[in-house]
Amino acid sequence: MAEPCTESLLKKNYYENCPGCKVDQYKELHRGFPIRELVSTWVVVLCTALPISSLFPFLYFMIRDFHIAKREEDIGYYAGYVGSSFMLGRVLTSVFWGIVADRYGRKPVIIIGTITVVIFNTLFGLSVNFWMAVTTRFLLGSLNGLLGPIKAYAGEVFREEYQALGLSAVTTAWGMGLVIGPALGGFLAQPAEKYPNIFSKESLFGRFPYFLPCLCISLFALAVSIACFWLPETLHMHGGKTLPDDLDEGLETGSCNSNINEKTEQIEGTRPTAKENLIKNWPLMSAIVVYCIFSLHDMAYTEIFSLWAVSPRSLGGLSYSTSDVGEVLSFSGFGLLVFQFSLYPYVERYIGPTMVMRIAGVLSIPLLASYPFMTFLSGFSLTILLNCASLFKNVFSVAIITTLFILQNRAVEQNQRGAANGISMTAMSLFKAAAPAGGGALFSWAQKRQHAVFLPGDQMVFFALNVIEVIGVLMTFKPFLAQK
Repeated sequence: MAEPCTESLLKKNYYENCPGCKVDQYKELHRGFPIRELVSTWVVVLCTALPISSLFPFLYFMIRDFHIAKREEDIGYYAGYVGSSFMLGRVLTSVFWGIVADRYGRKPVIIIGTITVVIFNTLFGLSVNFWMAVTTRFLLGSLNGLLGPIKAYAGEVFREEYQALGLSAVTTAWGMGLVIGPALGGFLAQPAEKYPNIFSKESLFGRFPYFLPCLCISLFALAVSIACFWLPETLHMHGGKTLPDDLDEGLETGSCNSNINEKTEQIEGTRPTAKENLIKNWPLMSAIVVYCIFSLHDMAYTEIFSLWAVSPRSLGGLSYSTSDVGEVLSFSGFGLLVFQFSLYPYVERYIGPTMVMRIAGVLSIPLLASYPFMTFLSGFSLTILLNCASLFKNVFSVAIITTLFILQNRAVEQNQRGAANGISMTAMSLFKAAAPAGGGALFSWAQKRQHAVFLPGDQMVFFALNVIEVIGVLMTFKPFLAQK
């Protein structure tokens, strides 16, 4: 009878020098709930998501303090360029980082990305003029290419029964970052004005009123960067050969020596299989296109919501402070966390990811249409309604993006996931680069037409967001969206 698999035998087999195979051993020997994998994936994604949106609550005031806008209505126009510069940098480098992740592993790209956040997010908080802010954001986007590789990592480090949960962790952390980031920016910006007993106007945080939220995020990124050195590498490589997906069959059975030896001989005598042309992979490309449409919508909404909330009521806004925006987004983040870890996996398993995406997209349309009418409310009723609307909007957005992550990962083999996610990030970043600039310009234009007959003021802004949402929902149906 063949000798049963044990931890000592696994560590002595042919694959012990392959970081990716060590992950397979780890998954076999730790069959329980993958809490460590969830936490590591979650904090890395959160690290890269926080600086993307943390500036939105205070960006209006930052542009005002730069004295580059001649009129108050023009602030949104310049704010759009600062928001777009990050995504423009990502457009230019996402494919490069995806190729690097496929060639040298996911881990080096993840570490470089987190270190980039430490450096350039700190410099952004110290910006003294408009062009310094644009430049630091551009470099932050260019050198932080870890979102694509971390999606591939999440699809590889989890056992098959937990892969949906792993990709859900990516989108949950991403959604939480897009909520917690603005919350931090809202609570911690301008500390000398909000907390004069702690921060004086002559202190560093008084002279650089937007440095404190950036510093907190950078310190968190520094801790994550150090922790990333202990991440397992998930890319299966043996002397340049990518291992086949069925490699762990020997680990799945009660005996392993014969299976491992047999597969070892097969691998030593084989060459890497020809890679599929990703551009001709329609299930992948259709999922990427739909992902880009919803990403354009989500990024535009993120910027417009903060600008709309802090702008004066005379221009159609809510006259909120940065702290008020932070409170709304903190509540949304908590509800989002509960939904993704308690409800989404069951809903996805019951009705399927594609149906989750369609339902979330359809429900977002009437929700967005209600936003302009909130300006007629005030006090407690406004607080309750705005918090609930923001919560549901973020839940719907993250449910859609989670589905598209799953569809993209299923459309390609493991040895092409880094490149596939690089293409996805490039296309998505191009749309997200256009979103803040376009959203800021639309917002500024809408504020100048408060008394128009057709869709006056902010009604035009949310109508435009709904048009994009409708297009995205229609594209989730056949024949456009194909599944492998």
